[in-house]
Amino acid sequence: MNAPISATDLTFDGRSVINGKRVASASGEIFACISPVDGRQLAEVARCGAADIDAAVAAARAAFEDRRWSGLSPAQRKRVMIKFADLVQKNGDRLALTETLDMGKPVKYARSVDVNSAANCLRWYGEAVDKIYDEIAPTPRTALALITREPVGVVGVIVPWNYPMIMASWKIAPALAAGNSVVLKPSEKSPLTALMLADLALEAGIPAGVFNVVTGFGAETGAPLALHMDVDCIAFTGSTRVGKEIHVMAGQSNLKRAWTELGGKSPNIVFADCPDLDKAVESAVGSIFFNQGESCNAPSRLYVEERIKDEFLARALKLVPAYAPADPTRADTIMGAIVDKVQMQAVLGYIASGKAEGAKLLAGGEQALVETGGCYIQPTIFDGVRADMKIVREEIFGPVLAVQGFTDVADVVRQANASVYGLQAGVWTADINKAHGVARALRAGTVHVNQYDEDDITVPFGGFKQSGVGRDKSLHAFDKYTETKTTWIRIDSPV
Repeated sequence: MNAPISATDLTFDGRSVINGKRVASASGEIFACISPVDGRQLAEVARCGAADIDAAVAAARAAFEDRRWSGLSPAQRKRVMIKFADLVQKNGDRLALTETLDMGKPVKYARSVDVNSAANCLRWYGEAVDKIYDEIAPTPRTALALITREPVGVVGVIVPWNYPMIMASWKIAPALAAGNSVVLKPSEKSPLTALMLADLALEAGIPAGVFNVVTGFGAETGAPLALHMDVDCIAFTGSTRVGKEIHVMAGQSNLKRAWTELGGKSPNIVFADCPDLDKAVESAVGSIFFNQGESCNAPSRLYVEERIKDEFLARALKLVPAYAPADPTRADTIMGAIVDKVQMQAVLGYIASGKAEGAKLLAGGEQALVETGGCYIQPTIFDGVRADMKIVREEIFGPVLAVQGFTDVADVVRQANASVYGLQAGVWTADINKAHGVARALRAGTVHVNQYDEDDITVPFGGFKQSGVGRDKSLHAFDKYTETKTTWIRIDSPV
């Protein structure tokens, strides 16, 4: 089956969306949006700077202050959010192929995962917002204390290139549903679907100025947004290095709330009493090679109990050929292209370091499909790694799996926790006591048991340690985009 629409059917408008209109950058500068699929230029995109951020924030502030959106009832906002979600689904084929061309992921997953997840997120928060009640405190009879949620105001959002639609929806959906105005800065590596979402938001009935998208580079566009004195909250997903800078900028400016979902180096622990070894193997391989390994929660550190390790690896290596990278616009491709040449070279550098430091290369390790002009890397597995190796310590963001054996429960938990990150983890065992005990001991925001990566919008996503601050998804996300107000009313009751 072919992709639903052809790449030749698509044309892209690379101008930003500010105050409901498509606009060029104030400077007139542009940058080329290059597809990692084959190296061709997709669009010329507005290279915005501080002046454009000022304009977008001013539009967002005006929209918030005149209450064109924040002043609507939750039920009214719900109806618009649901229409927004419906339009995302209606335009799903176009959005999916755009995502594939822009950042390299297989179109089958861009459609089934990214589009569906983004639409579901928008719909879920729209549905949720008129079902959240405020509180009345247990005061004496002489007082009535109301505890209410109010939108924080203008929310700045900066999202990464690996899941452009999903990461954007996780932030803009609760922020918009709560009544805020938003300025979104997508990654310069994959900006196109964010711009399309802004068009669909306007079509759905979100007023001009409420949802703005400003394109550009981190230092030129993202930093002015994080530093802006009229932005009340900044929500960021990306690297831990940049996340730290975001927190500094928030403090340097107006002490805006800063929520950061950052890196990961997630451990996946398989015990010898794993209830389904084939499932564990398929999950370990599929989860690290999904999205070309460009996932912050990818289980890139695999710990397998020694008495089953050889059998586990033998089964895993049989699965690797299915993940050979191919043209991601084909409907049967399950591993596509790395987002750009810079990231491809970074991943190849990590592979080279693994070889140099003495890890045993079992599969892959090379660039692939060089003749296409795209950015492809073979699915790669290393065995015999040590805790001090770069491929074990640092986030690679590519299709590279590092495997270690273990014999002792306490020791493998210690190794799993020996990371600056704490995003996710996996545990495979048929022993319920071991499952609970190890899950509680692991310092991670999510622990998967006898599966990896299963979840939905109802549960929070975020990490411990240097994996970030705050949570996306679930009702907890509203905490990031609302202020809690107490109104204390004195009652001089005659009775």
